[in-house]
Amino acid sequence: MNKILLNYLLKNFLKTFLIVMFVIYCFGVILNLFEEIEFFKNIEVSVLKPLMLTSIFVPSIIIKLLPFIVFISSMLFMVKIRNNKDLLTFKVYGFSNIKIFFILALTSFVLGWFILLVANPITSSMVKYYEKTKSQYARDIDHLVTFNNNGLWIKEYLNDGYRIISAEKPEKLDLINVTIFHFNKNYNLNEKIFAKNAKIETNDWELNDVKIFNTREGVFEKNEFTKYNIKSIYNHEKITSLFNNSDTMSFIDVIFDYDSLLKSGYNNRFLKQSLHSMLSLPFFLFLMTALAAILTMHTLKRSDNLRFILIGLICSILIYYFKDLSIALGQTDRIPLTLAIWAPVLALSFFTFIGVLQINEK
Repeated sequence: MNKILLNYLLKNFLKTFLIVMFVIYCFGVILNLFEEIEFFKNIEVSVLKPLMLTSIFVPSIIIKLLPFIVFISSMLFMVKIRNNKDLLTFKVYGFSNIKIFFILALTSFVLGWFILLVANPITSSMVKYYEKTKSQYARDIDHLVTFNNNGLWIKEYLNDGYRIISAEKPEKLDLINVTIFHFNKNYNLNEKIFAKNAKIETNDWELNDVKIFNTREGVFEKNEFTKYNIKSIYNHEKITSLFNNSDTMSFIDVIFDYDSLLKSGYNNRFLKQSLHSMLSLPFFLFLMTALAAILTMHTLKRSDNLRFILIGLICSILIYYFKDLSIALGQTDRIPLTLAIWAPVLALSFFTFIGVLQINEK
């Protein structure tokens, strides 16, 4: 009998979770579809293109909202089994509140690891495809930044032509071994610039140990400068922000390719924040299920589902802003970044520990 009840508990809990996730996915598709339609409104593409891009982008949003999806689905499930007297049946057969709580919370914990190890690599690949596809239709395609095995490459559109910049690698606020090609509007090479490094903290780049080759009647003339300045639409912050999209990196990428990502130009603080944010996900799911249990399992009396839905929404909003505030404090060095990421988990742990002891007495 205990095995039957356990299967019933897990099956219906996961069913409720999938239903809630599907509903939120549908809302996400509808809302994001308007943005995609706006983007493609002046571009000749199939009507299915915005829908396809939306459908592959929304799963990454679902993962970000997963703690709140688990919280809402846990509340709905627990209210349901309490109102239809299933909770009383569980207690008759020896399932205490604390036992039911641990079964559901551990299921959420395992679900979190499943999402990180299986679903997250898939959604990160989908986001990469999404960004690559949209970049092909972007209006500012004349301005491109890419990083590959040959280093960093930048293309800028100028009033009298365009510029291509290559660098061996970024290093702190500098680019190392910089080469710059200036072309006119007919794609003829006018100037080549070689520099040992370039300081790119601002849009006014300062090049050091510079060699410049200018064309005069088809012949290149060489000039050397200790320092030379060029103005660019890019600076260090803008370049690094183009690569700092956590949605394109999976948990497995960050774990096994951390050093490679650093060498590729990713910011160490950004990678650390992404790593700890992902690691905290299973614990967040566990605690959100615990919080739902505290709010719903304190009594066997029937209650209005709408009341608990409103309570769940309010709690979700408060937790979201607390988490966002904590990370903001970490990013501005008010508190250590690692502590900022784990602070909401620690705070919820303290609150739920007290609450779980109370529902165990019921």
